[in-house]
Amino acid sequence: MGKYRIRVATGDSLLAGSSNLVQLWLVGEHGEKDLGKILRPIRTREVQLEVEVSLYLGRLLLVKLRKHKSLVGFDWFCKWIAVQGPGTQGEAFFPCYRWVQGNEIICLPEGTARTMRDDPQNQFKKHREQELEERRKVYRLKDLALKGTLDLTNSVRRLEDFSKVFPRGKTPLAEQVRNSWKDDALFGYQFLNGANPMLLRRSTSLPSRLVLPPEMEDLKTQLEKELQTGSLFEADFSLLDGVKPNVIIFKQQYVAAPLVMLKLQPDGRLLPMVIQLQPPRNGCPPPVLFLPSDPPMAWLLAKTWVRSSDFQLHQLQSHLLRGHLIAEVISVATMRSLPSLHPIYKLLIPHFRYTMEINMLARSNLVSEWGIFDLVVSTGSGGHVDILQRATAGLTYRSFCPPDDLADRGLLDVKSSLYGQDALRLWGAISRYVEKMVSLFYKSDGAVKDDPELQAWCSEITETGLQGAQDRGFPISLESRAQLCHFITMCIFTCTGQHASTHHGQLDWYSWIPNGPCTMRKPPPISKDVTEKDIVDALPGLHQARTQKTFIKFLGRRQPVMVALGQHKENYFSDPGPQAVLKQFQEELAALDKEIEVRNAGLDLPYEYLRPSMVENSVTI
Repeated sequence: MGKYRIRVATGDSLLAGSSNLVQLWLVGEHGEKDLGKILRPIRTREVQLEVEVSLYLGRLLLVKLRKHKSLVGFDWFCKWIAVQGPGTQGEAFFPCYRWVQGNEIICLPEGTARTMRDDPQNQFKKHREQELEERRKVYRLKDLALKGTLDLTNSVRRLEDFSKVFPRGKTPLAEQVRNSWKDDALFGYQFLNGANPMLLRRSTSLPSRLVLPPEMEDLKTQLEKELQTGSLFEADFSLLDGVKPNVIIFKQQYVAAPLVMLKLQPDGRLLPMVIQLQPPRNGCPPPVLFLPSDPPMAWLLAKTWVRSSDFQLHQLQSHLLRGHLIAEVISVATMRSLPSLHPIYKLLIPHFRYTMEINMLARSNLVSEWGIFDLVVSTGSGGHVDILQRATAGLTYRSFCPPDDLADRGLLDVKSSLYGQDALRLWGAISRYVEKMVSLFYKSDGAVKDDPELQAWCSEITETGLQGAQDRGFPISLESRAQLCHFITMCIFTCTGQHASTHHGQLDWYSWIPNGPCTMRKPPPISKDVTEKDIVDALPGLHQARTQKTFIKFLGRRQPVMVALGQHKENYFSDPGPQAVLKQFQEELAALDKEIEVRNAGLDLPYEYLRPSMVENSVTI
């Protein structure tokens, strides 16, 4: 028996409090005590209570709570509960950080991270099992595949007329894009550091789909020369080949699957050498090859087709799939397989904030039937589902790990790949953070192999969430601390840096519509007799352009309350060790942020997308 002092912290937002009464229980190793309805968390502040308990509870294991509603139920955001009293050895900390809704009983375990091995007396066994059973009812993994407006009179007669839909809240880089979008150097730069830096790779041979007619022997010689010196690169959009294009208000739209060959100059500029807009077809004439020496409008139209194709793959493959949907797979598998006591759950949970919410919004407004893609994008009305399915089938583990991905794409030594430089440094910082955290809880490889919850989590991601991706390198079990660290680093980087690198650039690169058209309204050219009118007629109409501007402003906006990587305030660990490791991580991120800031000050086109202060701690938008 004895006196317990209880502190209860409510969230900081205006509506986080509740006028409903809250019932509390203290659960110790020797018993449980119902404290009754002793709390009314009306205000957004900390509440202190003192209670006498006539039973010696021993070491506290759990705090249970239930919010009772009277006539009206008001949700309550509980941050944490702290208890000091007999058997607590100071103050015991019980993290919550969730909304308390309805009237179900919520169990909050003491905040020390524990694997099943750390609970030899099975004091938490029943809680772990019940928690996961309840979560699995809520979180279910399914296939990644996802299941227009009036086309008003087009008043765009020349390219400059797209200024009518150029946003007032434009970024400085968007203004540079508008002024220089026709330049070959900016066209090539976007493959390195634009909104979609995931497609470019160094050529190891001339692509088999590139058809060079006899009269282009000089071009073949140039390509082979660049190939031999290691300066030949390619961007292949074959994933789009055969995708059924959209029909918007009875008007056919068009999709191409270009191949772009580029050369890396000694000064770091990446310049296009040739563009082939479609793969060769049996029984058809060879596809037209477009060259920088062609008439300016023909060359510009070919580059515009590439930019439209890049828009499709960026939004669907690089941004939605590799960012949002893979983060969702990791999040759902974590909720289904790891109880809140587990150290890896505590390590990962800050990186899932609002991910499910924003993904539900995308499903209902962006890629749903009659969503934005159906209304104004050339790959809508089913083509986008086809692309997502194709892209999912090609996902590899190495492509989610920048050191491996950049090596596979031949970009490790390309100094003008600012994305590559920053991705490697951010990956390194996250990796060191993860290694220190893992070392606190797993003292040997055997401890990793013998953790059934950890193994179930890994298997859930690979076999269920990614539909059997072990043949593409994803592990189905974790055999060592090194393998575990690499896998967790991949998870955190995917939910933070991977998404940031393909999210932040949208306002910069797509505000000027001709640099990233959401659709093309004329088929790819088969002639080089091209006028400005031909380009304007192929680009989105004014209404489509306005719609693109609207959803790009929404997708590309900064969060009003942004939590940067590693800066989360929720404290899921009560142990001092993890808190010290997090502080070291924050210090390393601050130093990296300063380094990038200094570098960017000397660049004509600063690369900001992977600055730690710009990278969100989770996929929230």
